[in-house]
Amino acid sequence: MDGTNMIPRLLDQPALDTIADPLSRAVKGAYESAGDAGRRAKNFAHGVWLGHPLHPVFTDIPIGAWTAGLVIDAVAAAKHDRAMQRAGDVAIAVGLAGAAAAAVTGLTDWSETSGRSQRTGLVHGLLNIAATTLYAAAYMLRKNGSRAVGQQCAVAGYAIAAGSAWLGGDLVYDQRIGVTHATIEEPEEFTAIAKSDAVAEGTMIRARHDSVDALVVRQRGRVCALAHPCSHLGGPLSEGTLKDGSVVCPWHGSEFALDDGAVINGPATQQQPAYDARERGGSVEIKVRP
Repeated sequence: MDGTNMIPRLLDQPALDTIADPLSRAVKGAYESAGDAGRRAKNFAHGVWLGHPLHPVFTDIPIGAWTAGLVIDAVAAAKHDRAMQRAGDVAIAVGLAGAAAAAVTGLTDWSETSGRSQRTGLVHGLLNIAATTLYAAAYMLRKNGSRAVGQQCAVAGYAIAAGSAWLGGDLVYDQRIGVTHATIEEPEEFTAIAKSDAVAEGTMIRARHDSVDALVVRQRGRVCALAHPCSHLGGPLSEGTLKDGSVVCPWHGSEFALDDGAVINGPATQQQPAYDARERGGSVEIKVRP
């Protein structure tokens, strides 16, 4: 069995679900139990305010700091420089702070995944915990004078962190976690997408024409349209909940403004693409918004 096939098979083990499912529910339950404050904290951790996931911002800190730490340690060993040794300690400490922030934001994003992505994220997180634990031990050993053992712990932690980073890349580039699942490129001119009488007041429908897949809503006497697949993970918005001025995805609860697709509540961080919409000759017509 080659490595290309081995990793997916390991991540498809049902035993991982026995850990992932209750942990995911616990994370979401913790935010929900805090009410509005928990919702705001969850939106912040997802990166709704930033316009893309916050987790990648923090993942660069431990990898960068720990890489710098290894280089500084090598220079310190070659020159027997105590100042450089202390700089290496600082680099490890900075990496530990970044790892803590990455853990909180990553756990929040991970709780809104499922299936293979959830299992991959669980292994990714466990490897990060192992790497961070080794680096915490390395820091304490170095401060207590056991620098050689501390450096060995750091090297082991770095190797594990590198493996975890590979899984993180797989989540983004292969499984498309954190990447928008809703894009629109057409129609560039107003095109009929649905009959006007098919969209009653206070309702929403899924309307398709050629490659166009849209959510059409009539509310307060006017029609508006968004891309149908949720930008978070592609959930079917037409099967969600229509609220006053917004729609809530049925899969993970992302909420978007009907007027412009702005994110009201995560886990989505990217705006839901919106169409210009009008009614002509008994039909609802839409086009890509400039």
